[in-house]
Amino acid sequence: MLIELRIENFAIIHELQIRFEQGLVVFTGETGAGKSIILDALEAVLGGRAEVADIRTGSERATIEASFQLDQVVQGPLNKLLAAEDLLDDPNTVVLSREIRQEGRNTARINGRMVTATLQREIGAYLVDIHGQSEHLSLLHVRNHRLLLDNFADVGEVLAEYQRVYQQFQAVRQQRNNLLQDEREAARRTEMLTYQIQEIEAANFKPGDEEMLRQDRTRLANAESLAKHSQDALILIEDGMLEAPGISELLGQVVESLHNLSRIDQSTIPFFEQAQGSLTSLQDLALELQDYAERIEFNPRLLDRVEERIDLINRLKRKYGDSIQEILAFGQRAKDELNTIQHAEEMLQELAVEEEQLLQQLSQKGQTLSQKRKLAAIKLSELVEHELKDLRMAQAQFAVDIDVLPDDNGLPIANDQRVAFDRSGYDQVSFLVETNPGEGLKPLVKIASGGETSRLMLALKNVLVQADVVPTLIFDEIDQGIGGRVGFVVGEKLWQLSRQHQVMCITHLPQLAAFGDQHFKIMKALVDHRTLTEALILNGVQRREELAQMLGALSEGTLSSADEMIQRVKQYKQTFPLQSGNQIQLQL
Repeated sequence: MLIELRIENFAIIHELQIRFEQGLVVFTGETGAGKSIILDALEAVLGGRAEVADIRTGSERATIEASFQLDQVVQGPLNKLLAAEDLLDDPNTVVLSREIRQEGRNTARINGRMVTATLQREIGAYLVDIHGQSEHLSLLHVRNHRLLLDNFADVGEVLAEYQRVYQQFQAVRQQRNNLLQDEREAARRTEMLTYQIQEIEAANFKPGDEEMLRQDRTRLANAESLAKHSQDALILIEDGMLEAPGISELLGQVVESLHNLSRIDQSTIPFFEQAQGSLTSLQDLALELQDYAERIEFNPRLLDRVEERIDLINRLKRKYGDSIQEILAFGQRAKDELNTIQHAEEMLQELAVEEEQLLQQLSQKGQTLSQKRKLAAIKLSELVEHELKDLRMAQAQFAVDIDVLPDDNGLPIANDQRVAFDRSGYDQVSFLVETNPGEGLKPLVKIASGGETSRLMLALKNVLVQADVVPTLIFDEIDQGIGGRVGFVVGEKLWQLSRQHQVMCITHLPQLAAFGDQHFKIMKALVDHRTLTEALILNGVQRREELAQMLGALSEGTLSSADEMIQRVKQYKQTFPLQSGNQIQLQL
């Protein structure tokens, strides 16, 4: 819901800050006091039109900021959208702001970050519906009508089952379309894949080949050095230098001395055993070193072949991956794709059969979904017309038009007809209304503006209260053309609606204003020869006097009438929860 609205230098508003509560919020005040200006400012911050002419005379800029607290219903989809745009701060609140500058530049912000007016308008549509002369109204958009009807009809399970099959159908159709590519393209792709597979298979790579080849290249390129170092080590171990015996002979002497020592002092036996083990290890090392030296190969041709092999690996890595493992994986994917192409005809036949089976399932589920919608549409029309009679629009008619779009390649339904369809079914849903006899049913967007429109929207909102998730509803000029008796009815319905939405209403009728849970009086004041708008929250005596003045000049009679209205509304609110007729159960 809207919890705070701040306006600075907008039209005749210098500085205004209003905090709102849940329930029914009413605005009263003389014509021209600034009630509609507050509404215009709210529209601007919701992404509506904002012009330089809206800036207060003598100011460089106008700013509007609106803070919203998000309920659970709107949190999910709105936070998902905010997160996708990197605008999510607190999942429970969102702040919209708009700045209008004299040079003509407009700045829209969400949670302090600059955004486009289009995105701000999209976010605003989740938060507020304004019913009156403006176009900021979700019910006027035909794209919303099917969703509202579905929520009203409670088709969640049926729709979910349809969408599950629809998703399978789309996946099969996409796979089939991918196979139905141009034959020339398929032939070109086959040639390329065949070449890639042959090139990779001809290389005959195995995991670990690259490391082994690099080791071989190192040994072959350094064969002379390897032979010299290994031979030098063997000489030192076995032969020794000119005047010194080899290490093996010297260590043998150490072993013999320690053996003699251990015969005398048995505690030195470990010394002898350790020396004897070292001699054995040294002799083993000499044998292994001799074997290594004999295997050192001076072979320039073999080195060339190793270099060629390494060069081949590097060339294929540039084409197919950064390692032999990735090259082999590329080759396997190429084989799989080639196999798909070569067996395309067979797969196409299988997919065509599967697609047709899924299409028939979709048809059955789509018709079940459509039937539930049609039954709900009849009930919805009856309920809306009943509401309109209460609102002094007895001659008005309301209808839900459910149509289809013919499509030769579409979904088969009754009488061999094929129709266009999407993930929500094949029904084209539109709300129609006739406000005056003889005019004929027309789309909502073409109905008259002002109070007539607001009352129609109120009727729809009351019936669709469970289906409509927009948390804040604003009604402007809803009392146009109606009297006090009907004003009570409108007040009752607005207050009923405010049990599940935050509802704001601009009104000149005291009978309607009396239902407000929060009452603001919008006033003009002349300060330093400048007209300013201010909002005063009314309670107790002030509210009583405002209702009386809305009836006429302040007097005992108008004050008494105001008391009667306040008492009547109080009694109604106390008995409302006991009125079972307020909860509509739809049985389909």
